[in-house]
Amino acid sequence: MHSTERHRRILELMAETGFLSFRQLEKAIQASPATLRRDLDKLAGAGDIERVHGGARLLRPMAGESSQPMLGGIPFHVNIHKNPDAKKAIGKAAAALCDEGEGVMIDGGSTTLQMCSYIEGKDLQVLTNSLHLVSALLPQKGTKVLVPSGAVFPEQNIILSPSGEDGMPQFMASKLFMGASAVGPDGPLQDDILLVAAERRLIERADQVILLVDSSKFHRASGIVVCGLSAIDIIVTDDRISDDSVKMVEDAGVTLIVAK
Repeated sequence: MHSTERHRRILELMAETGFLSFRQLEKAIQASPATLRRDLDKLAGAGDIERVHGGARLLRPMAGESSQPMLGGIPFHVNIHKNPDAKKAIGKAAAALCDEGEGVMIDGGSTTLQMCSYIEGKDLQVLTNSLHLVSALLPQKGTKVLVPSGAVFPEQNIILSPSGEDGMPQFMASKLFMGASAVGPDGPLQDDILLVAAERRLIERADQVILLVDSSKFHRASGIVVCGLSAIDIIVTDDRISDDSVKMVEDAGVTLIVAK
């Protein structure tokens, strides 16, 4: 492949998420690591991309492309209508795990959003990257809301750092509530590397990691692994979870809460 074609392909790949890891690049384009590094250097020199730790991020859109950053996966406005009753039950059960006055982190997602109405009155301090959660929590008297810095990704309505930098306030939490696009034997998965990187940083700041997923998430296992299944402390799901999935969770030593 000629260098011009490689550069075009690199920009096409990067346009999908705004960020491309070097490992992804090596898998996508048949060229030596040295050649790919030179390609990135040339694109960076032209002002198209910025080299960051582990890869590169897009600085300006390709011709005909939107400048708005994009994430992979199902858009929020679609996901919110999937299994609403199960998600509401899961959100209520998860909120019951919050102690009055504690500091928690709630990652963006259609299931974690369902916690909001049930934590009112607990006087929590909540760090969230979700604008949907911010809108739901701000009217609550006594609930304090913190948000990170970064770019807004409209398909999920969350705030992330496209360059992979840590834009989170210096905040340590007793609990992290997070979702996933799927759950398999290797752990929770997401469809986008930026989401994975952000959630890994959240996990490092939490004493306890609580995964909120409806039972349909156990029926598919494609995506990028966020962490090992055993790194999760509690999984909250609905009563349609299969026996095989229950066994998988229990074998990993994870506490399972079935919401009804």
